[in-house]
Amino acid sequence: MLLINIGQLLTLRSTSDKSGPRRGTQLNELGIIEDAAVLCLGGKIVSVGKSKDALRDSWLKKNRKSVIEIDCEHQVVLPGFVDSHTHPAFITPRLVDFEKRISGATYEEIAEAGGGIRSSVEGVRKATKGRLAEQVLQALREMAEQGTTTVEAKSGYGLTLESELKSLEAIRAAANCWSGTVVPTLLGAHVLPNEFRGRSREYVELICEQMIPQSAKRKLAQFVDVFTERGAFTVEDTARIFDAAQKHGLGVRAHVCQLSQTSLPLLMRYNPVSFDHMDHVSDTDIRELAQRDTIATLVPGANYFLGSNDFPPARKLIDAGVAMALATDYNPGSSPTPSMPFVLSLACTHMKMSPAEAISAATINGAWALRLAERKGSIEPGKDADLAVFEADDYREIPYWVASNRCAFTILNGTLIASSGSAVLE
Repeated sequence: MLLINIGQLLTLRSTSDKSGPRRGTQLNELGIIEDAAVLCLGGKIVSVGKSKDALRDSWLKKNRKSVIEIDCEHQVVLPGFVDSHTHPAFITPRLVDFEKRISGATYEEIAEAGGGIRSSVEGVRKATKGRLAEQVLQALREMAEQGTTTVEAKSGYGLTLESELKSLEAIRAAANCWSGTVVPTLLGAHVLPNEFRGRSREYVELICEQMIPQSAKRKLAQFVDVFTERGAFTVEDTARIFDAAQKHGLGVRAHVCQLSQTSLPLLMRYNPVSFDHMDHVSDTDIRELAQRDTIATLVPGANYFLGSNDFPPARKLIDAGVAMALATDYNPGSSPTPSMPFVLSLACTHMKMSPAEAISAATINGAWALRLAERKGSIEPGKDADLAVFEADDYREIPYWVASNRCAFTILNGTLIASSGSAVLE
């Protein structure tokens, strides 16, 4: 497959010899090539450069008739988005919560009244694996239509051993039907289920002694996540769960500092791949994170949908040198959006990130947040053929056009997906 006549190709190639996620001014380095071409073969990128140089290539001249050629008509091409924080394994939207929030109820008040995460549990527990897989696959297809090619997908709405494993099995089944890449995460520690009220220690033991070992043994998860927050799980609970995860060879990540400040030093000892939300992170912890490769994954879609006037401190994190990513936090309660372009728009308008910073955070740093940077997040020879083509003359239009899908088509591991979500080329 040859993509040619690209107006702006955002390669995201680094100009630094240092390996690791982008920080500070590096986030503005998009590696733009104008009038560009990209050649893909066997699901991999094999060459990147100017269109005129591609057409002079001796191999291409010899094999031109067997190459699918796509005229990009001077549009913008960038690496497929890497959405490194999503919760797609649910059944129904939380419309009652939505109305209560409009009437003034807070996130925590809704949860105390029986809404919130717990209100999604019954549907997941009753659903078949097939029904859950359909829901996950639908979400993946909607994400691909807006330029996303790699998705981290969490369980977390079952909260029993059987339902958490069923959710992870559904994620795997959906991933097998999708051309993109899915990274599964066990989030058994999402909230304490009703039947364990007052017995949090016992539930943490269930996670550590059954959920994690079985998820690892059956290769259903690559990471373990914990919602570390008042009303959910403590830092000490999280450390116990991290111990169990690492014992069984799984990576760790955590929701932290969303509703209140979380003390992070104990959790940093585990070298988590990502701390997510980070709305209320302390200055001391920011300075420490700047010295580490742990990604701060910001999810402004949740702040928007919850009606918050405050958003994660992106500028403070970037200026301090913290490695930062952006994700949708796609879920039924606080961020029901599959759209990374919308998240980019929020990052620019509400967190004062530049369009270039937002794109870097949503591509190469998202790949670092999933330990996939050697394969994903930039357009370079040897990496997976994951690209998104946007109907735009300038990359800044991607966050500029609010709630408008300008993605013309997406290439996921070498398979072209039309804006309808269907595969049209293999």
